[in-house]
Amino acid sequence: MLTLVEVQRAYFNSNATKSVTFRIQQLKRLHSILKANESAIFKAIHTDYQKSEFDSFLTEFLVLYDDLEVAIRKVSRWAKMQPARTNLLNWPSSSYIIPEPLGVTLVIGAWNYPIQLSLTPVVASMAAGNTIILKPSELCSATSRLTAKLIHENFDPAYFKVIEGGIPETTALLDQKFDKIFFTGSTPVGRIVYQAAAKHLTPVTLELGGKSPVIVTPDCDLDISVKRLVWAKFLNAGQTCIAPDYVLVHESVEAAFIEKVKQEIKASNLSIANGNYVQIINERNTARIIGLIDQAKVVLGGDSSLTERYIAPTLMTGVEFSDRIMSEEIFGPVLPVLRYSDLDAAIAQIKLRPKPLSLYVFTNDRDTREKILREVSFGGGCVNDAIMHLANGNLPFGGVGASGMGRYHGEAGFQGFSHYKSVLDKPVWFEPSVKYFPHTSLKLRLLRWLAG
Repeated sequence: MLTLVEVQRAYFNSNATKSVTFRIQQLKRLHSILKANESAIFKAIHTDYQKSEFDSFLTEFLVLYDDLEVAIRKVSRWAKMQPARTNLLNWPSSSYIIPEPLGVTLVIGAWNYPIQLSLTPVVASMAAGNTIILKPSELCSATSRLTAKLIHENFDPAYFKVIEGGIPETTALLDQKFDKIFFTGSTPVGRIVYQAAAKHLTPVTLELGGKSPVIVTPDCDLDISVKRLVWAKFLNAGQTCIAPDYVLVHESVEAAFIEKVKQEIKASNLSIANGNYVQIINERNTARIIGLIDQAKVVLGGDSSLTERYIAPTLMTGVEFSDRIMSEEIFGPVLPVLRYSDLDAAIAQIKLRPKPLSLYVFTNDRDTREKILREVSFGGGCVNDAIMHLANGNLPFGGVGASGMGRYHGEAGFQGFSHYKSVLDKPVWFEPSVKYFPHTSLKLRLLRWLAG
């Protein structure tokens, strides 16, 4: 690992990656590689957990292609020197800010969207002018192998290299000194990555998770709210970091809400056989999710098969915050419903827990919307929709507190992989004497005047 990092650092120090022309060439190359190999990637993802071509394109490629196209189009502007105002104390001079790449970067991808969550950060690092080592998740072994093959056949390893493997390989990588680490995964592993980075004072972006709440108010449009919520929850069998984790529904609409959710799940016909559902990634995670289900509170679904890595779309009602399913992020196709009568009390319960990666509120009342958005801290979210904020590249994506730190997508990703170097540029034709010795009362009065 040390040799690879040294090779990439030498390549970066040669300034080869810094020109905007080079960056655009590499972004276009990655775009072409993905376009040319879509079918092979679809097959690999399907091999890993039975995901259909439609779902793979929707959830893996749409966001990635958008980020690539935006970066190709806008990186020239992002990378430009930016003028800044100069204060009177520094007259005469000019001030500017120079975005510069950080250096050798490590991107650790996640298994639930093995292409999007591995390569979207890579796009940001490329656009910023860095070298990249990518560690994809070993849990999607077929996709990991294909990703490594495509990258190694098309990029110089001194610039972009994939390292496959599990915990030992990741641990060995984290022992090295990088200039930036980008990690997508669980909060517990995020802490390990953060601790490893701290040894080298390496900046990190952590895209983690948490229990993302949904608040359903009495004034919402139940039909469209339920339709959007059910799609977002059971997409990828709930294996989405920003999936709605649990629902707080007002008692006055609880019965109607539950009935509509049941109808919508049935109407969606979520099935691996028809291509709109997927397996759980492995038996360990299947067993974990099954262990969270309280069959006494299941009103729909609850069926599962450990060997087939299958859990039916499941709806639980009468759930309390003390229930086991509320003790950790579900990351699976189980939707617990909790009743609330007082919005302030519901908000207080959310605020007692770690800050979530996302929050979704379904309401047609402006005051209710503004109250929730103002009072609850979360990474990002939607009003009257769920998870679709991720699909807008103009919205920086990231967590807060235990759900993560740092942001990416679009220019936010470029910024996350860049250092903004501040420069004061002063001419030599004039030099005011106020700061120099001797210090006099007149100079002090002048300084006070300059300070306002």
